[in-house]
Amino acid sequence: MRTVGVEEELLLVDPDTGEPKALSAAVLTRAVQDDPGQDVFQLELFGQMLELATHPHTDMAELGAEIVRSRKEAARLAGEVGCAVAALATCPLPITGSLTEHERYRWMAGQYAITTQDWLVCGCHAHVAVESDEEGVAVLDRLRPWLPVLRALSANSPYWQGRDTGHASFRSRLWGRAPSAGPTELFGSPARYHRQVTDMLASGVILDQGMVYFDARLSAKYPTVEIRVADVCLRAETTVLLATLVRALVETAAREWRAGRPPPDHSVSLLRLAAWHAARSGLDRELLDPVTMRPRPAPEVVRALLEHTGEALAGSGDAAPVEEAVGELLRRGTGAREQRGMLERTGSLREVVTECVRHTQG
Repeated sequence: MRTVGVEEELLLVDPDTGEPKALSAAVLTRAVQDDPGQDVFQLELFGQMLELATHPHTDMAELGAEIVRSRKEAARLAGEVGCAVAALATCPLPITGSLTEHERYRWMAGQYAITTQDWLVCGCHAHVAVESDEEGVAVLDRLRPWLPVLRALSANSPYWQGRDTGHASFRSRLWGRAPSAGPTELFGSPARYHRQVTDMLASGVILDQGMVYFDARLSAKYPTVEIRVADVCLRAETTVLLATLVRALVETAAREWRAGRPPPDHSVSLLRLAAWHAARSGLDRELLDPVTMRPRPAPEVVRALLEHTGEALAGSGDAAPVEEAVGELLRRGTGAREQRGMLERTGSLREVVTECVRHTQG
């Protein structure tokens, strides 16, 4: 059974006004005071962000329990320094980021100038174990057309700088301004993958392997593939669904590779269109079908994903929980739809933030 772990980036906000607060260093200090060896929380690019990372799990219920536990612990620590945590992929209120003091982040701000300010956004990354770089690259090549569906499922960023963007996942549009971000061509082999990374580093446009912001990449730290397309999810159960589907996609891709089935050869141009469409629509309209690259109702495309990964889901015992979770998500809607419903009820983006704080803390 492949292990899977997730990283979630959370927004730190004033619990009463919803205004973002640059207190991540204070939160981390409290975490270290409580547990000097803690490895769950860490700083991010901006002081208004806090990242949490789970341990790898094979059991999705255990992963879900750790996510809930870590969110509650983040909320406790944040409360002790005068703020709260919100699983928001973008801040609905106007915001100016406070850069975290770190040499790497100063380099990014100098290199990418004003674009860096647009990266005060919160994503969710899933790591799934692979046996080798050869398997990992084969998986990356076969995942490509399905990644926009994961983006649509996780969409949780309709508002930015006080305005409705018209997108379900505007975070992905902002993050897409990074020079190395987005879908990739077929690699075909580990040698070609690593050669491309080496050439990118030699260009001087990026500083290190951590800035290879492919939608899916080989982890530079762990024997995993890292899927990076998702918004941080408003609800922990959506994060668990995302992680379960990612693992099933990796397992399905690995089986196809072993069976000698070639990867789909969609162009990067088409994959960019699919990614844009998913960010724009979420699950509320159409998506591009990963096989045909033609418009199709979003619920049908999600069902196609379940069919594509059906054997892997059944083999891990996740078929029934995923079916139930997908049905609930399609009924309730993504975080983006929920945020818009909150604004319709309350008439206030501040209330949207504070309500999302409550959802984040369960």
